[in-house]
Amino acid sequence: MNESNYLTGNLILNLAILAWAIAQILKVVVVLIHQKKLDWHFILSGGGMPSSHSAFVCACAASIGWLCGWQSPMFALAAVFAVVVMYDAANVRHAAGEQAKILNYMMEHWTEMRPELFGKQLKELLGHTPLQVFFGALLGIAVGLLGAYFLG
Repeated sequence: MNESNYLTGNLILNLAILAWAIAQILKVVVVLIHQKKLDWHFILSGGGMPSSHSAFVCACAASIGWLCGWQSPMFALAAVFAVVVMYDAANVRHAAGEQAKILNYMMEHWTEMRPELFGKQLKELLGHTPLQVFFGALLGIAVGLLGAYFLG
């Protein structure tokens, strides 16, 4: 049975999903090592080390490059898409997370405001640092290339 028949029936998509899953598992491990607590919340959360967004798009681009050719229009499209996603993760979403930290601090210390305005905290772990994006990209490229080489 062909390995691409598992999960989605598409090797490139399967490798991207595998890279995402590995990154999500690694987030739990990183939190366990750094904070000395097992927090399964990170298995499905965005943000953190490594970037699962970067791993996902880079595995897709790397496996397309390997299987379809580095000069193919499909690889060019996947590479451009990967760069846009990683830029967004490291800049736009990261900045939104920093703003959420400030707003959460304001909500905790602004006792004059009506409590109903501050019923829910904003999600602070939205984006990634450039280092998190870099390691997510490395993970994705490794999964994409190794998977395409051995399974393609």
